[in-house]
This record gives sequence, structure tokens and C-alpha cells, in this order.
Amino acid sequence: MPRPSGTFPPSEAMLAEPVPDEVQRVQQERLRKAWATPKGWRYWSAVNNSEVGVWYSTTALFFMLAAGVMALLIRLQLAVPENDLIPADRFNQLFTMHGSAMMFLFAVPMFEAISIIILPALLGARDMPFPRLSAFGYWSFLIGGVFVIGSILFDAAPNSGWFMYPPLATKAEGVGSDIWLLGLSFIEIASIAAAVELIVGTLKCRPPGMRVNIMPLYAWYVMVVGGMILFAFPPLIAGDFLFELERSFDWPFFDPERGGDPMLWQHLFWIFGHPEVYIVFLPSIAIAAMIIPTVARRPIVGYSWIVLSAVGTGFLSFGLWVHHMFTTGLPSISLGFFSAASEAVVIPTGIQLFAFLATLMIGRVTMTLPMLWIAGALAVFTMGGLTGVMLAMAPFDFQAHDSYFVVAHLHYTLFGGMIFPVIAGVYYFYPFIRKKKLSERLGRWSFWLIFVGFNVTFLPMHLTGLKGMPRRIYTYPEGIGWDWLNMISTIGAFVIAAGFAVFVWDLFRPKRGQGQVARNPWQAGTLEWSHEIPEEAWGVRSIPHVTSRYPLWDQPQIVERMDAGRYYLPDAEEGKRETLITSVIDAEPLQVQRVTGPAWITHAAAIFTGGTFIFPTFHVYPPAIVCGVLAVACILYWLWTSTARPPEADSKDVGLGLRLPTYASGPASAGWWAMWITMLGDATAFASVIFGFFFYWTARPDFPPDGAAHAEPLLVAIAAGAMAASWALTLWARGANRRGAVSLARGALVAAPLLAGVGGIGLIGSVWTLEPTSHVYPAILWALAIWVVVHTGVGVIMQVYCLAGSIFGKMTPRYDADIWNVSLFWHFHVLSAVVACAVMGFAPGVL
Repeated sequence: MPRPSGTFPPSEAMLAEPVPDEVQRVQQERLRKAWATPKGWRYWSAVNNSEVGVWYSTTALFFMLAAGVMALLIRLQLAVPENDLIPADRFNQLFTMHGSAMMFLFAVPMFEAISIIILPALLGARDMPFPRLSAFGYWSFLIGGVFVIGSILFDAAPNSGWFMYPPLATKAEGVGSDIWLLGLSFIEIASIAAAVELIVGTLKCRPPGMRVNIMPLYAWYVMVVGGMILFAFPPLIAGDFLFELERSFDWPFFDPERGGDPMLWQHLFWIFGHPEVYIVFLPSIAIAAMIIPTVARRPIVGYSWIVLSAVGTGFLSFGLWVHHMFTTGLPSISLGFFSAASEAVVIPTGIQLFAFLATLMIGRVTMTLPMLWIAGALAVFTMGGLTGVMLAMAPFDFQAHDSYFVVAHLHYTLFGGMIFPVIAGVYYFYPFIRKKKLSERLGRWSFWLIFVGFNVTFLPMHLTGLKGMPRRIYTYPEGIGWDWLNMISTIGAFVIAAGFAVFVWDLFRPKRGQGQVARNPWQAGTLEWSHEIPEEAWGVRSIPHVTSRYPLWDQPQIVERMDAGRYYLPDAEEGKRETLITSVIDAEPLQVQRVTGPAWITHAAAIFTGGTFIFPTFHVYPPAIVCGVLAVACILYWLWTSTARPPEADSKDVGLGLRLPTYASGPASAGWWAMWITMLGDATAFASVIFGFFFYWTARPDFPPDGAAHAEPLLVAIAAGAMAASWALTLWARGANRRGAVSLARGALVAAPLLAGVGGIGLIGSVWTLEPTSHVYPAILWALAIWVVVHTGVGVIMQVYCLAGSIFGKMTPRYDADIWNVSLFWHFHVLSAVVACAVMGFAPGVL
């Protein structure tokens, strides 16, 4: 493959050379045509980050408002003692759906939505690296979210709490638990897909020159939070997998009478659940990190310390999950360790907050409306942090656990760490998104209503909890000191609602009479404010060379040169959408990547994927299987027609004397990085299932039970050998294809899926005689076998896809990105298969 050639970095003389007006006009016309947003009903086929991000954030806002209405109903029920406004079961549905919607349908999706909108602009990129993946994630989120939240309209919502503890949730009647498990698993997969795209976009789509040590803090937070999603969501998906097997087929993973243990669910859930708090909090800190330097009119203080603290917060958050399990009877040494870890996480969090305060102290602060919301966030979050330190001390937690003190702490943390900063971000970025400003007067009204209403609602709850009121009760007797506190909280809740009503009206009210704002109205220093007024769908006119953390402040004439097309990729000569791929550390230009345009295939793929998850909710499996097949077919068509296609030319002049390849494979390509990051998440989910096996061994004296039948060792060994041989053949096929031995590569790609099939059949055969409903031991062996076999099926499809690509000319010795990506999948899969076979075949004898 050709390598980058020509001049880099560009000289000042090259940048100062003017671009003729006629050349600019022709380039702009071609760019405008290539990046045009579809009109009419075809608008909904758009995949531009600017459109998908707005859909995503608007939908997440709708789900938040729905959850807010549920909260108002909860407060009405609790306003007075012995109230019968809402029946007990409906109350249980309301608080379950309120928590689930806020955490799964608002908090994480809103972070991803805002990032999809602004990250390409922050990085000077034309779009995300995989626009159709963003669109697929959005449509999946919409389908799954409507399915889950709509269940409450039919009295079918889950009613066991947003944490779904067994045995309450496993034994619950109706389909509510299944809706929660399968519907939210669907959404979690969409969230992981978005996280993969955001990480790859940050690593590989930065503008030339933007080294990792000068990229915007928001991009750092995107990487940290994206990584946390990759490691936090998979344990919950693994738990959902075991949970639904118990719900659907009576496999006793959480049934103590048959060797199971409900504590396993708590571990898997809170390994997700506590990092989730920081997944929510860190993006909001990222918004503050963009606003504070702007209002202070100076670069952020302690950039490197903030980055290290963000990484440290993300790392430490995974050592805190037992913080939620102090009252479950764990050993004292465990309580001490996790109590110390829960207090230690305050240190990196404090570093970030003090860096912000230092920036404000030495700057020339302008108290803008976004800064008012950030100030409110700091005040509210600090209060939540202080009560968090109290709850981190196990003796105090013993007293306050499951009381309204915890409800107050949680909401102070989430409002201060999420709601206030996100609203600040809306007011700050709205001129970038819509080229208009929101109302200063309405914004201040909204702030004070929400700020005052919030404290009126939740400050008394600390006392309510200390007076002994437990969470999740739908009524209470009078005369025990809770009456007046609950009435105050209910009044405050409606003040909050009034504030949100003002905010939503300001957001969606007609603004035709308001002219477009001036470019960069906040006088910020980061690249997103280089966008043109009026807006163009191409994002940036040309991709700049960046040498500063605040290029709009530090690089004279950068905006004028971007507008004139003086930088990279100023044209779309072939009529295709393109962006630059750069190196991970130093952002040296490596490749021109073509990105996909509008399509309906993402809708079809999302609909059929949704059917695959939704039909099993009602224990209707044939349509689910059909939907699964159709979803795979849609995704294969999408990949075949629009990814890793051989280009017309091997390289392209991108401007400023630089010529770049138009195709890349292996670690040089964005697709390879996406596969690597995806498989890290998948490996985490697999490790969670393995964790379940060893958890039972340590927690249950009857695991494995005396005289239990085991997996057939010979078949397990055959399965492991066949999987390893399939992996080796795939790897050999990649090398043979690269050397030009196409026939040999095709032969290997014929044999590899056959061997993988033998391995899958052997693994199922090894557990075929075991009865998974009798005890958790055969159930977990079956679960491991199913996990590996399903992944083997995915690997076989990939191998056959490469074979077809070789036969029909999509994959050649020169253009071999597909088989590089498939080989990477098989690296992870063979490791998982060998570990699973070792656990199934050899661990029982050792244990």
C-alpha cells in the first residue's frame, strides 16, 4: 500500500498562499453536493452527526421528561400519609421506570448524543468515522426506549426496582422483568456501539498536528467515559444473559435452593452501577471544562492534572461497587477496603473541581448564563459529594441504607453532576447547533426555579431518611414525623417541574424572528466555534493543522484559512464524503477515509435487531429467530456495499503538498481499531460469565455438587482444538492473501468455518446430557457453551464473508481490511473459547 508522501507539517508560506475565488466557489459546490442533507421524507435517512445527534438528544430529553412526570406522580402519592391516589403495584412500576429511564434512557444516551453533535467539530473533522453506526445506534435507542417506557401505559412495566434484585425480579409475574432485561439489553448494545465510535473518532479523526497532549479536554473525557462504558456495561449484559435464561428456561443462577446465589446479580449489577454514576458525572465535568476557560478568558489551569484525574476517577470507579452492598453480610475486611476506595475517589474528583476554581480565580470572569448553571452544579454536586463521603463509612451506611437519605444523596449527585451541567451545555452550545441563542431571561427563570425547587425537594429528604423513612414504600402512617417533610418535598418537585417547563419552552419555542448569531458568540478558543454562519452540512470547509489547545486564540487567521479551503481536504472531486485519519498519538495524517452517506438500511437493521430482543419478551421465539436472521442480512448488506471497498485510486492529493492513501488495513485503519475496542467490551462480558462460575465455587459449598455429571472432557478437548485450528487457518489465510496466494487463502477460508462448526458442535455435545434446570452447576456450563457457540457462529459468518469478498473482488491482496478485522475477532474468540473449555473440562476436576 502507498504511504503518505509530501510536505508535513505545512510551512507558514504555504498557509499564507491565497486560494483563487473561482477555485473556492467550485470546491464549495462540490462539497455542498457531497454533504447535502436529504430533503422531504428522505431526511430521516440522514446519517450526518449534526442530524443524528439532535435526534438522539431530543429523544433522550423526551424520555427524561417522561421519567420526570413519573417522579411527580410518586411525589403526589407520598405528599400525605395513607394516601390511595396510586395503587401499590402501579407505584412500584413508577419508581422502577423512573430510575431505569433516567439512567438508561437519559443519562448515558444524552452524553453520547451531545458528543456525536460536537466531537467532530471539536476535532476539526467532517463527521464521525462510522456515520451509519451512529444512525443505527439512534434508531435502536428509539425503538428500545419506546418499548421499555411505553410498557407503563399498559400496566406491564417492571416493578422490582431499577436494580431488579432477584428473587423478587426473577419470580415477578407478567412480562415486566423481561421487558427490562431484553429491552434495556438492546439499548445497552446501542450505547456500546456509540461508545466505540466516539473512542475511535477521538483516537483516529483528530486534525493533523493535534497531539494527544493538546486535544480538547472534552475529547479526553469522551475517551475515558467511552472506556468506562466498554468495561461497565458488559457485566450487566452478562448478568442479563443469565437472568433471562432463568426467567425463560428456569435455569437456577439466582435460586439458592438449586445452588444459585442472588448475590451474583448484585455483584454484576453494581460492577456496572457504580461506574455508571461516574459515566454520568464525567461528561458533565467535560462540559464545564469547555465553558470555564471561555468565561475566564484564559486556558484551563492544570490541564495535565485534570486529564490524569479524569483517568484516575474512571479507574477507581471500578473498585467501588461493594459501596452499594455494605449491608449484605460481606466480611469486615471487604467493607474496610471498599470504604477506603469510596473515599479515595474524592481525591481525583476534587483535583478537577479545584482546577476549575483556580481558572476562574486567575481569569477575567464573565458571568454568562451557562456559567450560572455551572456555578449551581458545583454547589449542588459538592453537597452530594459530602453525603457520599458519609455513606462511604460502613457504620453510617448501616443506618442510612435504603432510607430517603440515600435518595437525597443520589439526586444531589445526579442533579449537580448531570442535570445542571447538561443544561449549561445546552445554553452554551445552542448557538453552535442552531446558530441562534436561547433567552437570557427565560434561562435565568429556569435556573432559579430548578435550583430552589431542587433544594426544597431533596434537602429535607436527608432528615426524612434519618427519621427512618425507607425507600420504595408507597404510603406511610401519620404521626411519625414524616408528614410535613414529604409535603415540602412534593411542593419542591412541582417547582422543579415549573423550571423545566420554562427551559423546554425556551428550547422549542419558534425563533424565526431572531436573527442568526454572530460567529463564535462566546469568543471561545476551541475549533467547534469555527463553524460557518449560515451553517453548511460539510462541518469544516477544510481540515486545519492544529498546534495549540486553543487554536482560535493562539493561531492567527486559522478560521479565515479554513473558510478559504487553505487546509486539508478542501474539495470533494469524486463527489464522495471524506475525512482524514491520523495517527493515535501525534495525529500525523495517514489516510483519506470515505464515510458513508444517507441510507435506509440502518432503519431495517435496527428494526430487525429490535425484533430479535422484543419477541422473546413475550416468549415468542420463531419471529425472534427470523428477525435475527434478517438483522444479520441487513448488516452484511450494509458492510458489503459501503465499507472497505477498493478505491478508484490508491492515493489522493489532500492539499498543502500532501498525498495520502485512500485505503488502509490493519492497525492503520479506523475499522481495525473499532473491532479491537468492541472485542475488549465483549471480552469483559465473557469474563463476567467466567466470574460467575468461580463466584459459585467460592460462595456455595455444593458447587459442584457431589456426584454431579461433568462436561465430556474428550468433546471439550476436540472443541478447543477445532477452534484453535480455525483461528490458525484464518490467520494463515490473511498472510496467504497478502502474499498473492489467493487460491490457498480461499481454501483456508473454506476449511476454517468447517472446523469452527466442529468446535461448536463438540462444545454443545459435551454438555448435552446435563440437565440445566436441576442445579446451577450444569446451568453455568450450558451458559458458557452457549456463549462460545454463539460467538463461533459470528466468527463463521465473518470467515464466509471474507471468502465471498475474495471471490467477488471486494477483498484482494492489496485491499484486505476485512480479513484483518476478522482475524482480530478470532484472536479474542479463540482465547475465550480456550478459557471456556479449560473451565468446563478441567476446572471441575481441580476444584
